[in-house]
Amino acid sequence: MADRVKETAKQEAEKLRQTSVEALRSGSYVYPIRGIAYFISHRSLWKPLLAKLAPTLTLGLGITTFMFAFTYLPQVAMLFFTSGPIAAITTVLLVLSESSTLTMVLSKALLIEDALIDTFDGTLVARGEAPLVERQRQVKSSSAGDSIARLGKLVSKPFAKFTPSGIIRYFMYLPLNFIPIVGTAVFVMLQGKRTGPGAHSRYFQLKNMDTTAREKFVEERTGSYTAFGVASVLLEMVPIAGIFFAFTNTCAAALWAADMEQAQTKADGTSPELRDQAKKAS
Repeated sequence: MADRVKETAKQEAEKLRQTSVEALRSGSYVYPIRGIAYFISHRSLWKPLLAKLAPTLTLGLGITTFMFAFTYLPQVAMLFFTSGPIAAITTVLLVLSESSTLTMVLSKALLIEDALIDTFDGTLVARGEAPLVERQRQVKSSSAGDSIARLGKLVSKPFAKFTPSGIIRYFMYLPLNFIPIVGTAVFVMLQGKRTGPGAHSRYFQLKNMDTTAREKFVEERTGSYTAFGVASVLLEMVPIAGIFFAFTNTCAAALWAADMEQAQTKADGTSPELRDQAKKAS
């Protein structure tokens, strides 16, 4: 039995090592930074964020107040055994991180779902991938205005409605933060591995991927999605600014999707428009 446990642990460690190497080599962790730059330089993409800014900040303030009122003292007591006198400071940072994460989970589920879809689709349109977006929503001609103004009615929505699973999973991983440095790193890695593929849920829908195709696509790029997810999670954990980074990360995911499409175009030797017309004709 002991040998079996050791072998399993060895296999998991090797799998984690391979994923980490693939993540570093992929370079996908750069996309969240590119997303910030692209978002800032394209004012039209600000519209969905500005429309949802006030209610999201109000939600964030309420969650942060609640977390400090009811969770600060219990957590500082537990962290005292691992962090000693600096527990008071580290707990403040932990509660701010928790509050930011909970704000992101709830706001994405209840407040900004449509705004994130518009940001993703608008970025694709700005990158010349309107034919891809047209598979799931109306896209007006360029004379209609900027990339957001060109977005028409949605055919369907890709993001799952609110379920408690995300929050439950988050609190299951939360005790890892009580382990200095290593625990926090593992926590972020696990969160990133889960959220990375979720950033492309809209892309998978636009590509008409079923569950099997989506799982295969993600499995072949596990390291890339983990690297993207970790970078995104770290940004969204920043207190107050997390809502801004939620939109820039969505922009980043769309930029990555556009690069994938353009790489496929070069490999196929055909334009997106011709590929789309061929699929409709078949």
